[in-house]
Amino acid sequence: MNTMRPCWIVSALLLALMASAQAQPRAGPGRWDYQNSCASCHGASGRGDGPLTRYLVTPPTDLSRLAQRNGGVFPRERLVALIDGRGSTDIGPHGSREMPVWGNTYVERFTQAGGNPQLAEDAARRRILDLVNHLERLQQ
Repeated sequence: MNTMRPCWIVSALLLALMASAQAQPRAGPGRWDYQNSCASCHGASGRGDGPLTRYLVTPPTDLSRLAQRNGGVFPRERLVALIDGRGSTDIGPHGSREMPVWGNTYVERFTQAGGNPQLAEDAARRRILDLVNHLERLQQ
Protein backbone atom coordinates (compact mmCIF):
# COMPACT_ATOMS: atom_id res chain seq x y z
CA MET A 1 0.00 0.00 0.00
CA ASN A 2 1.25 3.47 -0.89
CA THR A 3 1.40 5.70 2.23
CA MET A 4 2.78 8.68 0.33
CA ARG A 5 -0.54 9.42 -1.37
CA PRO A 6 -2.45 10.28 1.87
CA CYS A 7 0.44 12.55 2.93
CA TRP A 8 0.20 14.48 -0.32
CA ILE A 9 -3.56 14.83 0.02
CA VAL A 10 -3.27 16.10 3.59
CA SER A 11 -0.49 18.50 2.57
CA ALA A 12 -2.57 19.84 -0.32
CA LEU A 13 -5.58 20.36 1.97
CA LEU A 14 -3.44 22.20 4.54
CA LEU A 15 -2.00 24.47 1.85
CA ALA A 16 -5.50 25.24 0.56
CA LEU A 17 -6.71 26.09 4.07
CA MET A 18 -3.72 28.35 4.71
CA ALA A 19 -4.25 30.17 1.41
CA SER A 20 -7.94 30.78 2.12
CA ALA A 21 -7.15 32.00 5.64
CA GLN A 22 -4.67 34.52 4.24
CA ALA A 23 -7.21 35.69 1.64
CA GLN A 24 -9.76 36.55 4.36
CA PRO A 25 -9.59 40.09 5.75
CA ARG A 26 -8.09 40.08 9.22
CA ALA A 27 -10.63 40.59 11.96
CA GLY A 28 -8.69 42.66 14.45
CA PRO A 29 -10.03 43.89 17.77
CA GLY A 30 -11.39 47.08 16.18
CA ARG A 31 -13.80 45.09 14.04
CA TRP A 32 -16.02 44.27 17.03
CA ASP A 33 -16.32 47.93 18.01
CA TYR A 34 -16.99 48.87 14.40
CA GLN A 35 -19.74 46.27 13.96
CA ASN A 36 -21.38 47.15 17.28
CA SER A 37 -20.97 50.93 17.32
CA CYS A 38 -20.39 52.21 13.77
CA ALA A 39 -21.97 49.89 11.20
CA SER A 40 -25.53 50.91 12.05
CA CYS A 41 -24.80 54.30 10.45
CA HIS A 42 -21.73 53.72 8.26
CA GLY A 43 -22.72 50.24 7.00
CA ALA A 44 -20.92 46.91 7.34
CA SER A 45 -18.43 47.78 4.59
CA GLY A 46 -18.07 51.43 5.66
CA ARG A 47 -19.80 52.93 2.61
CA GLY A 48 -22.21 55.10 4.62
CA ASP A 49 -25.17 52.84 3.91
CA GLY A 50 -26.09 51.57 7.38
CA PRO A 51 -29.70 50.82 8.34
CA LEU A 52 -30.04 54.01 10.43
CA THR A 53 -29.03 56.43 7.66
CA ARG A 54 -32.63 57.27 6.81
CA TYR A 55 -33.06 58.72 10.32
CA LEU A 56 -29.97 60.94 10.23
CA VAL A 57 -29.97 64.61 9.24
CA THR A 58 -26.42 64.42 7.86
CA PRO A 59 -25.54 61.35 5.77
CA PRO A 60 -22.69 59.29 7.26
CA THR A 61 -19.28 59.52 5.63
CA ASP A 62 -18.17 56.77 3.25
CA LEU A 63 -15.35 55.37 5.36
CA SER A 64 -14.12 53.03 2.62
CA ARG A 65 -12.64 55.91 0.61
CA LEU A 66 -10.94 58.00 3.28
CA ALA A 67 -7.45 57.48 1.87
CA GLN A 68 -8.64 58.09 -1.69
CA ARG A 69 -10.21 61.42 -0.69
CA ASN A 70 -7.00 62.34 1.16
CA GLY A 71 -4.60 62.07 -1.77
CA GLY A 72 -3.98 58.35 -1.24
CA VAL A 73 -2.84 58.81 2.37
CA PHE A 74 -4.91 57.25 5.15
CA PRO A 75 -5.67 60.10 7.64
CA ARG A 76 -4.83 58.11 10.78
CA GLU A 77 -4.22 60.92 13.30
CA ARG A 78 -7.20 62.95 12.11
CA LEU A 79 -9.42 59.88 12.57
CA VAL A 80 -8.05 59.20 16.04
CA ALA A 81 -8.93 62.78 17.06
CA LEU A 82 -12.36 62.65 15.41
CA ILE A 83 -13.34 59.31 16.95
CA ASP A 84 -11.99 60.28 20.38
CA GLY A 85 -13.94 63.54 20.12
CA ARG A 86 -12.84 64.99 23.45
CA GLY A 87 -10.70 67.66 21.81
CA SER A 88 -13.55 68.81 19.57
CA THR A 89 -15.01 72.29 19.93
CA ASP A 90 -18.39 71.07 18.67
CA ILE A 91 -21.30 70.90 21.10
CA GLY A 92 -21.44 67.06 20.76
CA PRO A 93 -22.42 64.23 21.11
CA HIS A 94 -25.72 64.94 19.39
CA GLY A 95 -25.61 68.70 19.05
CA SER A 96 -23.65 70.00 16.08
CA ARG A 97 -21.39 66.95 16.33
CA GLU A 98 -23.09 64.02 14.63
CA MET A 99 -20.92 61.25 16.09
CA PRO A 100 -20.73 60.21 19.74
CA VAL A 101 -17.63 61.18 21.73
CA TRP A 102 -16.09 57.70 21.91
CA GLY A 103 -13.13 58.76 24.06
CA ASN A 104 -15.50 59.63 26.93
CA THR A 105 -17.57 56.51 26.35
CA TYR A 106 -14.58 54.16 26.49
CA VAL A 107 -13.07 55.83 29.57
CA GLU A 108 -16.42 55.77 31.42
CA ARG A 109 -16.99 52.09 30.62
CA PHE A 110 -13.55 51.17 31.92
CA THR A 111 -13.75 53.23 35.12
CA GLN A 112 -17.30 52.04 35.88
CA ALA A 113 -15.91 48.52 35.80
CA GLY A 114 -13.49 49.55 38.57
CA GLY A 115 -10.54 50.47 36.38
CA ASN A 116 -7.79 52.92 37.27
CA PRO A 117 -8.33 56.33 35.54
CA GLN A 118 -4.88 56.33 33.89
CA LEU A 119 -5.36 52.77 32.68
CA ALA A 120 -8.79 53.85 31.42
CA GLU A 121 -7.12 56.51 29.25
CA ASP A 122 -4.69 53.93 27.90
CA ALA A 123 -7.51 51.45 27.23
CA ALA A 124 -9.59 54.11 25.46
CA ARG A 125 -6.63 55.08 23.26
CA ARG A 126 -5.98 51.42 22.40
CA ARG A 127 -9.63 50.84 21.41
CA ILE A 128 -9.65 53.95 19.24
CA LEU A 129 -6.40 52.88 17.55
CA ASP A 130 -7.82 49.39 16.97
CA LEU A 131 -10.91 50.95 15.40
CA VAL A 132 -8.78 53.17 13.15
CA ASN A 133 -6.76 50.10 12.12
CA HIS A 134 -10.01 48.40 11.14
CA LEU A 135 -11.05 51.44 9.10
CA GLU A 136 -7.72 51.29 7.29
CA ARG A 137 -8.50 47.68 6.29
CA LEU A 138 -11.83 48.84 4.80
CA GLN A 139 -10.13 51.16 2.29
CA GLN A 140 -10.80 50.56 -1.40
